[in-house]
Amino acid sequence: MIRLTLLLIALALPLKAEEVVLGLSQDEVAITATFDGSDLLIFGAVKREAPIPADAPLGVVMAIAGPSEPVTVRRKERRFGIWVNAQAVEVDSAPSFYAVATSGPLGEVLREVEDLRHEITVPRAIRSVGAPAGVTDSEAFTRALIRIRAGDGLYQVLEGAVDLEEETLFRASVRLPANLTEGDYRTRIFLTRDGRIVDIYETAIPVNKVGLERWLYELAHDRPLIYGLMSLFIAIAAGWGASAAFSVLRR
Repeated sequence: MIRLTLLLIALALPLKAEEVVLGLSQDEVAITATFDGSDLLIFGAVKREAPIPADAPLGVVMAIAGPSEPVTVRRKERRFGIWVNAQAVEVDSAPSFYAVATSGPLGEVLREVEDLRHEITVPRAIRSVGAPAGVTDSEAFTRALIRIRAGDGLYQVLEGAVDLEEETLFRASVRLPANLTEGDYRTRIFLTRDGRIVDIYETAIPVNKVGLERWLYELAHDRPLIYGLMSLFIAIAAGWGASAAFSVLRR
């Protein structure tokens, strides 16, 4: 009886007119000792139960977010000829990496109310609840964080980077920088019509250190004393080797 009721409920629900069928060029990203970044290709298709709607063009928005963490943003001021930290604001949660790619101008493919609801654009993905009483322009600290990370390639806004063919096939390439943080990278694909979201697809891309990079990382965190002694030994050996080589060249 319960199964029959659930089946009747499922049949009563309206079928989605358009759905995302997604593919990725790689299921995970491996960070090695020589890792200098990677290009992630995201491609997919739109599955339909009806003809393509003619009332508004289809839009595609992709959002890839790295692990979030609190960040302290400091403002420097020049005092007595020296630059010093004057004010600081703690941003409660900011993604370590964030990329937004769209099939057209962001303002055309996504409405502000949808961005507010799903927190898609970079400013919406950053959460900063409050600021110290002496700071009156806390939003400036968030803008500074975005500007700095954008300069490092960690925050990207790629308008028009999604190639959409015949409102059915789409693909986009996102550059992952070398300074990635380990963790699951949340990947969301939004289909829009007239700026309104009609379907959402979500998955996760694991990013992990492997090989020598993983061994050094675990050694530094699990056995810091051994890691420190090993680093000291390597530094002494390198110094001795350079001195010996220099002595040989002088002869």
